[in-house]
Amino acid sequence: MGDQHTRIPNPETVELLNDRRAISELIEQILELAVDAGLKDAAIFAVRLAIEEAITNAFVHGHQHLDNSVPVIVEYKVSPGEIQIAIEDQGPGFVPEALPDPTLTENLSKPFGRGVMLMKAYMTEVLYNSTGNRVKMRFLAS
Repeated sequence: MGDQHTRIPNPETVELLNDRRAISELIEQILELAVDAGLKDAAIFAVRLAIEEAITNAFVHGHQHLDNSVPVIVEYKVSPGEIQIAIEDQGPGFVPEALPDPTLTENLSKPFGRGVMLMKAYMTEVLYNSTGNRVKMRFLAS
């Protein structure tokens, strides 16, 4: 699963269906671990937003033409001062570099790119595999 640079060593792995309650429960579980690992409120807010955005993108865009029974794979690892999370959908992927810059005037009304921009703004590292159907995000507490 994924290219070498998007792997997480020894992660917790969850197959997640597009079920709002299950998604919320998983995010809360990850964030509880993050609080226990010493992350502060501002960091928790940033990580929550990035995880929600990545999971939403996986289902809305990656699984756009797939059956609801197809899961998204979520891997995560929380250690003191660090969270790593990878979300992999079963869709065809995309080219992240091809997304239009959502801050340019001509793109303000276009619905693409804002989520990825937020993920990159809030996380320390955001990497995609070569297919573009797996994102690995890393947050390091400063």
